[in-house]
Amino acid sequence: MSPTAVGPGVNPLRDPRDRRLPRIAGPCGLVIFGVTGDLARKKLMPAVYDLTNRGLLPPGFALTGFARRDWETQDFAQIVHDSVKEHARTPFHEATWRQLSEGIRFVQGSFDDDDAFDRLADTVQELDVQRGTGGNHAFYLSVPPGQFPIVCKQLARSGLSHPSEDTWRRVVIEKPFGHDLQSAQELNDVVSSVFRPDDVFRIDHYLGKETVQNLLAMRFANQLFEPIWNANHVDHVQITMAEDIGIGGRAGYYDGIGAARDVIQNHLLQLLALTAMEEPVSFSARALQAEKVKVLSAVRLPKDLDAHTARGQYASGWQGGEPVVGYLEEEGFDPDSTTETYAAIRVDIDTRRWAGVPFYLRTGKRLGRRVTEIAVVFKRAPHLPFEQTATEELGQNALVIRVQPDEGVTLRFGSKVPGTAMEVRDVTMDFGYGHSFTEASPEAYERLILDVLLGDPPLFPRHEEVELSWRILDPITEHWARSGTKPDAYRAGTWGPASADEMMARDGRAWRRP
Repeated sequence: MSPTAVGPGVNPLRDPRDRRLPRIAGPCGLVIFGVTGDLARKKLMPAVYDLTNRGLLPPGFALTGFARRDWETQDFAQIVHDSVKEHARTPFHEATWRQLSEGIRFVQGSFDDDDAFDRLADTVQELDVQRGTGGNHAFYLSVPPGQFPIVCKQLARSGLSHPSEDTWRRVVIEKPFGHDLQSAQELNDVVSSVFRPDDVFRIDHYLGKETVQNLLAMRFANQLFEPIWNANHVDHVQITMAEDIGIGGRAGYYDGIGAARDVIQNHLLQLLALTAMEEPVSFSARALQAEKVKVLSAVRLPKDLDAHTARGQYASGWQGGEPVVGYLEEEGFDPDSTTETYAAIRVDIDTRRWAGVPFYLRTGKRLGRRVTEIAVVFKRAPHLPFEQTATEELGQNALVIRVQPDEGVTLRFGSKVPGTAMEVRDVTMDFGYGHSFTEASPEAYERLILDVLLGDPPLFPRHEEVELSWRILDPITEHWARSGTKPDAYRAGTWGPASADEMMARDGRAWRRP
């Protein structure tokens, strides 16, 4: 393939037919709004360094920070340096740092400051000349959602969002994508009035995790699983995201949002879509998104939301051997808050593959341990040719995909206990990334930032997916609001409120203990 046939942002020296070669970004720069926040300091800046360290960014890559702080460029460079030293995944190399630091710039200003955005436009033009960024720039909005509209309008007014011929301009938006369907649609209207749909990247960092991608490889690269990945063999699916931390310090963001909006609407419904979707014709962005949209369109809520949803709020207890306060005692919170820190829901998928198979989604703060997993629980064997002395009832086989923190896959099945008697007991077969591969998994933000710079968006939800997710969740949160009841209390360090266990018991099932 000749270089002229390769699109902007793609390395022309790479033959796309050779998938063994690493994906390397072409000439480009990244502008980060909100560089003083934790996300930029702990995730974005270290990810940029790690990509540079791995040789996946061009030598002339430029990193520009925009914030209200009265900093000079050297002040911002020091912030980046300190963040990299503290949080980077790869070793610190002076040569890599020098290469990156030569492309660092800083623009001081507020979002309503026209002059500041004009200075940013001048800086971007200078980088095109000085660093050879080629007019290709991505704008990362690491700012509260309420600031998205004004930043987008300023990017349009200053001309920063308008690429010239054979160049690109892209915008990266962090979740939450609105707080309900209406606000999500309003946000999309603002963003789409400034950027083309293909140039809008909605970040869901869970989709950048190695194990999420391995779910696709496991399902579609192996004949072993596909024949049983359906209602004939699967009893139910549990998708869990549990955190052992509380809300401390996030009162301004979390109160009024809650666990369902914060996690179920985006992370868990995206994991559901990847678990339940049909095989795509390819792993291109459009093919993957088309299959996810089909699944989300087929999701059906139970008629009795009281019986098949649960919400809770953590109370004081013990975590990691130390006493911790309850949600209502956290600093900055309304003592009468009805915001949930735990949410569990049941949904069904009206497709031939999944008819009659419930999907249970749960998330919570201050739970027993930090873990995210997808558990596909299979039906019990229909015939047990064993004496009662061997086993009363065989357990249920399960395939568990661990997304974090111990990335891997566990298969649970029945096996004979050594000895003269026929006794069957559940055992597990375990695959861990750390044991099977010498190369460590890249951090999620590394993969996602590189995808943005390459213009390769297969793991980024489009606005159709976002809106469908809100259509699923809105009736649940509205029902909770109308009920006028408070979330059920659960002790910190446990696995949620009793109402969540009762929800499963009504269906004759029980939550897994991760």
